[in-house]
Amino acid sequence: MTTVGVEEEYLLIDPVTGRPTARGAKVRAAAGLAPFVADAEIQAELLQAQVEVATPVCATLEEVGGHLRRLRHAVAEAARACGCRVMAGGTPPAEGLPVPVTDKARYREMQRQAPQLVAEQRVNGMHVHVAVPDRQTGVEVLNRLRVWLPTLTAMSANSPLWEGHDTGFASWRTIVFDRWPVSGVPPYFADEADYDRRVGRLLSTGVISDTGQLYWQARLSDNYPTVEVRCLDVQLHADDAVMFAGLTRALADTAMREAAAGGRTPQDEAEFVRAVMWQAARHGLSGDLVDLRGRRRPAEEVVHGLLEHVGPALAEYGDTHEVTSSVSRLLERGTGAELQRRALAEGGLDGVTRMIVDTVVAP
Repeated sequence: MTTVGVEEEYLLIDPVTGRPTARGAKVRAAAGLAPFVADAEIQAELLQAQVEVATPVCATLEEVGGHLRRLRHAVAEAARACGCRVMAGGTPPAEGLPVPVTDKARYREMQRQAPQLVAEQRVNGMHVHVAVPDRQTGVEVLNRLRVWLPTLTAMSANSPLWEGHDTGFASWRTIVFDRWPVSGVPPYFADEADYDRRVGRLLSTGVISDTGQLYWQARLSDNYPTVEVRCLDVQLHADDAVMFAGLTRALADTAMREAAAGGRTPQDEAEFVRAVMWQAARHGLSGDLVDLRGRRRPAEEVVHGLLEHVGPALAEYGDTHEVTSSVSRLLERGTGAELQRRALAEGGLDGVTRMIVDTVVAP
């Protein structure tokens, strides 16, 4: 059985102003005191106003959901004890003052290299790790996943607001991340050796200091035997996060089956996939998406195409009902971006902040 793990990034905010607050170290320490939280499950992030949680390796979506809800509750309680709140939004709705970086040599070097990018890196994502048997298989998975990353981005869009206003984008986080030197949809790789050669060449320039700065929306993990899908905004609802874990695993499993069978690998040009990704970040599910044939189609049709593509893998893992039900709810309710805009219309920025904070540990 292919295993899966999930990481979620959260922002810590002041409960009165809604602005990011640099209490990450205190929140991590308080959450780590809980008897049901392991040290490695709550981690530091680039900015001191962020924390990241990481589930253990999971065999089932039930395990994923149980761990995510446990960790969300632990961090939320720790934040309250430290006088702040946790937000599971891709970007903060309110205007923010500069937030110091976490005191690590790597983060200090990133700030020296790109001070304004780091200052604006108040963005939070969800990363899904799917196990692969070896790096060559991982490259095959990347090559087949890349054409579906825009669809996942559109479905997960949860960052429409920035500095107190609506950006017009469903996933502004996607646009913010795309400004780093190595970012966006990964290119097509001939094989494992090609992947390693190209990464080595990037590192040799000194423009990026380590493989952690390969900000492709999917990449091979250096720390685990996994493919890491990084295109997702962090989700308001834990149930949606579980659904994306299931979809991502099913996509990777389908890719592995296709590779083993010698199936054709889609090799869409980089500029085409980039344009399709921009469209997904711009509209989420509230406008047209571009399908694998290059046609503009209603978003719902493209999403159903994804479900059809991964249907056999979902069935094998027993995930069909849970994932398809969650996707149906998503299509009916709207993405996190749409929910934030409704909250903005009804209650202004304060209403958005309350909604996001209350949803972190909602059933």
